[in-house]
Amino acid sequence: MIQVIPSIAIRKGRVVKMRKGDPASEKAYEENPVDLAKRFEDHGIEVLHLVDLDGAETGAPKNLHVLEQIAGYTDLKLDFTGGINTDGDIGNAYNYGADYITASSIAIAKPELFASWIVSYGREKMTLGADVTDIITKKVAFRGWQNKSEVNLFEHLQFFYDKGLKYAKCTDISRDGVLEGPAFSFYQEIKNQFPDLQILASGGVRGADDIKKLNDMGIFAVIFGKAYYEGILKLEDLKQFLVK
Repeated sequence: MIQVIPSIAIRKGRVVKMRKGDPASEKAYEENPVDLAKRFEDHGIEVLHLVDLDGAETGAPKNLHVLEQIAGYTDLKLDFTGGINTDGDIGNAYNYGADYITASSIAIAKPELFASWIVSYGREKMTLGADVTDIITKKVAFRGWQNKSEVNLFEHLQFFYDKGLKYAKCTDISRDGVLEGPAFSFYQEIKNQFPDLQILASGGVRGADDIKKLNDMGIFAVIFGKAYYEGILKLEDLKQFLVK
């Protein structure tokens, strides 16, 4: 069964969401991150994706205190991302309560370093964030999606797959926050190329039907956000995916 993972994106301590990664479209929600995390946990969610947007854009984690609060008040498994660029950043994230790390910019800037983390911290603990601005050119974006590299997604995935990568979070940024449905063909293409890679699909989820389709495709996990915050996706809708 596909794993359903809510996303909480933090900027300056507030829960926010953007359209297509555009900071100008940012919308803040009057939600306390800890209360929100507890609500997810109360409905059977087991893993939370916590995005430090300030960290992603500056290159060093800035919202570790939010991570610490959520870890202190819930038993959720926490996947932390945003600004992870050094072993010290990883150590701090773990010390503040992270269970897993998702990193993207460092994999572009220093691929050998990220590859070494897969070995030193374990492939169960490290997820590659590999997000693209469009699914035609497949150029990987980084630094909070504000920069586009010349790195091709499939070449990027292949490099780390050969180094033991098990998990990859892939987003079609053009669909993120616009509620037009996931890029199903994009995920199918990745799965066809890397059948043993555990894919975390992110971007465009509208509701349970989208999640079911991803599940039927054999996608490992789905990350959702905007649909929930806008009241379109109800936590009750997820019960069918939370059966033990």
